[in-house]
Amino acid sequence: MARITLRQLLDDAAEHGYGVPAFNINNMEQVLAIMNAAAAVDAPVILQASRGARSYAGDIMLTKMVEAAEAMYPQIPICLHQDHGNDETTCLSAIQIGFTSVMMDGSLKADMKTPADYDYNLDITRRVTEMAHRVGVSVEGELGVLGSLETGEGEAEDGHGAEGKLSHDQLLTDPDSAVAFVRDTGVDALAIAMGTSHGAYKFSRKPDGDILAMHVIRAINERMPGLHMVMHGSSSVPQDLQEAFNAAGGEMPQTWGVPIEEIQTGIKYGVRKVNIDTDCRLAMAAQFRRVATEKRAEFDPRKFLQPAMAALEALCRERFEAFGTAGHATRIRPVPLAGMAKRYANGSLAPRAAVAAAA
Repeated sequence: MARITLRQLLDDAAEHGYGVPAFNINNMEQVLAIMNAAAAVDAPVILQASRGARSYAGDIMLTKMVEAAEAMYPQIPICLHQDHGNDETTCLSAIQIGFTSVMMDGSLKADMKTPADYDYNLDITRRVTEMAHRVGVSVEGELGVLGSLETGEGEAEDGHGAEGKLSHDQLLTDPDSAVAFVRDTGVDALAIAMGTSHGAYKFSRKPDGDILAMHVIRAINERMPGLHMVMHGSSSVPQDLQEAFNAAGGEMPQTWGVPIEEIQTGIKYGVRKVNIDTDCRLAMAAQFRRVATEKRAEFDPRKFLQPAMAALEALCRERFEAFGTAGHATRIRPVPLAGMAKRYANGSLAPRAAVAAAA
């Protein structure tokens, strides 16, 4: 099946009331595990690559892996998404090599460490959106800086994340500003700040309303019901994975991620894309450690990678089912980029357009 744009996929998710996990990829094993899970439950897929992943694997290898996935799983629509693009060049280069969606993270300056002001974010996100929409590619923006309300700090992962102390206003997206930002930039989806952060160490206790501001999602949804919101830093860091990691010699301190039930609540109020990376890393790393501990003479990399892939596949399948993504893949008929470009040009994909516009 052809690649799908983020906009078309999230419009379908909104119409049918589900969310879509977005899994970061760096290598073949991750791609195969994610696609095996998707095929098992008939779920559409968002594969996303950060700048770090593109540097690690190389653009040619990444795009060829996705081409292979398309050939191996023709019934599954795949969105290839640039995660946390830091400037126009990063986003344009992603479009040139076949990404169907890009994120322009203007909440931070190009160094991906320094918080940017609203005008900077608005200007650069609008420019990227105008460029991408001309060729039918979707754009995700971000308003507010990801970071913990508990500590007042951002946390860097894979080369991006605000450094140092952040104000309460920076850590929470203002609902009225979100509406204006989407209207003025034309983005297809908006990542919001509501207390989540990158990495495994999000919360020192199970999050509640004081450190996970779900009311922000509800308030934005009330003002702009058609907006597709994105939850970044939404790994759940399951207790069983922490225990498996530590049982095999790991030293991960007790931590808490974003509970599945909170994500499900977010989906009810317009969250359509849910970024998950740490859980995937932890699932695989726990198996690496287990094999290394139990089979100390083992030196075949496949013996480490096969159980790691199985663990990741099980995790991805759980997320597809929990978010309601399962059962929707084969019904979707991807619109080619040229068709999406025409829809952007004639205004049928305006930010407040009904979700049926992309059907």
